[in-house]
Amino acid sequence: MLAATHWGKIMKSSLLVGLGLVPVLASPIMAADLPLKTKAPPPPALYNWTGCYAGGQFGSLFEQEDWGLLGSHNGTGLLAGGQLGCNYQISTWVFGVQGDIAWSDTSGSHTDLVSGLTDQSKIDLLSSVTGRFGYAWDRLLTYAKAGGAWTHDKYDMLFADNTTFASTSETRSGWTVGGGFEYAITYNLSMFFEYDYYDFGTRTVNFTSATGASQLVDIRERESAVRVGANWKF
Repeated sequence: MLAATHWGKIMKSSLLVGLGLVPVLASPIMAADLPLKTKAPPPPALYNWTGCYAGGQFGSLFEQEDWGLLGSHNGTGLLAGGQLGCNYQISTWVFGVQGDIAWSDTSGSHTDLVSGLTDQSKIDLLSSVTGRFGYAWDRLLTYAKAGGAWTHDKYDMLFADNTTFASTSETRSGWTVGGGFEYAITYNLSMFFEYDYYDFGTRTVNFTSATGASQLVDIRERESAVRVGANWKF
């Protein structure tokens, strides 16, 4: 009788100990079934256009030459050059300044309405200093630009066999406006497409012949450029 009572106490104690271990053993199993809470990665940082850059460009140049009573002509050619500038970004707005220079082989001609000679113009240099104002969609920048411009021209009056009757050359100053799109391929490298209009006004040009004779001609000049290029941000 005493043995049975003692055996019952032992069983009761074992049962209580076992029930006490159930929550402890179940905790790791239940924890394994709970979903793990992971922290979302931060969004990628937006591209920043602040910085200075240098690059190259290539495109086409179109000229409109009005020689008054002597007639007018259009000319076309290629241009290639480089640019240097700096940008500063505030929020999504980008402000900058840029200087550029390009060499060209643009030329055009017409038959002189007075003398019958061939009046010819050639543009071999085009440069500008402009301010830029743009809006950035992350890596895409749209911008407008305006400023001062300079071009170097050579003018000829030619006989039918292309020998020169009279010639002159000059550097003109004027103004330019334009705009374009630029896209940052990497942090340092970007590419752009741009259109620019140039107005160099009307100037009186003095032609001098081989015999020393001179002729004054009022020439109005306008130019348009379409170019593509790349910039490397320092």
